[in-house]
Amino acid sequence: MSAIRTWEVFARLQYDEPLHHLGAVREDDEDLALIAARAIYDEWPWIHMVIVPRDQVREAIAA
Repeated sequence: MSAIRTWEVFARLQYDEPLHHLGAVREDDEDLALIAARAIYDEWPWIHMVIVPRDQVREAIAA
């Protein structure tokens, strides 16, 4: 059994705009996280959506 991970969700409406942070989902595997992200954050007609494990996000500038 895998540990539950937090996945950050990003999407864009058009390819020429930046990714927007939509929120996060918590699932124990990547496939379930993808399904959850699409189900939860489907309020807009996104053309591109990605998920990133929170523990893999790195700070470019530390506060």
